[in-house]
Amino acid sequence: MIFQRAVRREFAHAASGIFTALFAIMVTTQLIRLLNEAAQGGVAPDAVAALLGFASLNYLPPLLSLSMFVAILLTLSRCYRDSEMVVWFSSGLPLTAWIRPVLVFAIPLVATIAALSFFLSPWAVSQSAEYRGKLSIRKDAGEVSPGTFHESSAGDRVVFVEGIAEDTSQVRNVFVSETKEGRVGVTMAVTGHQEIAANGDRFIVLQDGRRYELAPASPEVRILEYVRYAVRLETKEARGITPTPKSMPLRELLPVDLPAYRAELLWRLSIPCSAVVMALLAIPLSFVNPRAGRSANMLLAILVYLIYNNLLTISQGWVASGKVSFPVGLMTVHLLMLSLLPLLFYHRIAVHSFVRLPR
Repeated sequence: MIFQRAVRREFAHAASGIFTALFAIMVTTQLIRLLNEAAQGGVAPDAVAALLGFASLNYLPPLLSLSMFVAILLTLSRCYRDSEMVVWFSSGLPLTAWIRPVLVFAIPLVATIAALSFFLSPWAVSQSAEYRGKLSIRKDAGEVSPGTFHESSAGDRVVFVEGIAEDTSQVRNVFVSETKEGRVGVTMAVTGHQEIAANGDRFIVLQDGRRYELAPASPEVRILEYVRYAVRLETKEARGITPTPKSMPLRELLPVDLPAYRAELLWRLSIPCSAVVMALLAIPLSFVNPRAGRSANMLLAILVYLIYNNLLTISQGWVASGKVSFPVGLMTVHLLMLSLLPLLFYHRIAVHSFVRLPR
């Protein structure tokens, strides 16, 4: 019992340190990307913190899985380097006896990873998309600076205003260029303002102006003079945010029997399953020969981890394209990696048995 608590404590200390380092790297990378988008005008500066939080929640499951795998690997490798494994095997305990303490440590983390993968990560993706949509709506609604051209998020409208009143209720000398159904419309007005209809639609209301309509391949030009002209903003507020498989809750994803949705379900199930398999694989992969280099086993373990994740990505792509069925794509990779477990354990046990043979 004392040994079990000591091992779990060492696993937990190693996992917390590794997770902190990986999380810091991830946050820094995402922050640089979001700041780059903000500098280019794609994201409002005040939205960087919220989007960074949503991205962090989305990356928690793979970070926890990797942290658990590396923590088990480093802890058992230290036992080999400090000759604690020699005492372990001399006491008559096999390498497979490590399975129980490793699983006791891994099961709570795997449950957390499953909860994050099934529920929190899709929520974070949907909230991020909704938040970006609201920012796009706010951008399309006419929050422009005087003297600059403002393009809508859909790329079909450009608005230019020369000046804005002090109370921001009116704008003067407005220029609007929009493309709709293959026709180009250019609208100019002396003054303008924004209005919100009863159903929530936003309009740019122009006053005392002229509108030109023309087709690119036709010499015909239509000229319209008006006293009041309203242009409805075709924003995401009117169309709504289109849900994607990544942003759908689990209860909505399960009934949909389409390749793209089955592939997303496969990925969510694969994250906790792969965490369990990699935790068990870390036991035989942690072997270190004290007389040899200390990084050989780590390189091999990282290679196995990368192969495992690449196989899962390939399997997800095949399910999404309809090349393989969902059960085949889900089970094949995990069973393949599980089949390595008895081979690796047998190899390590055979090596230790050979070492203990009398001369």
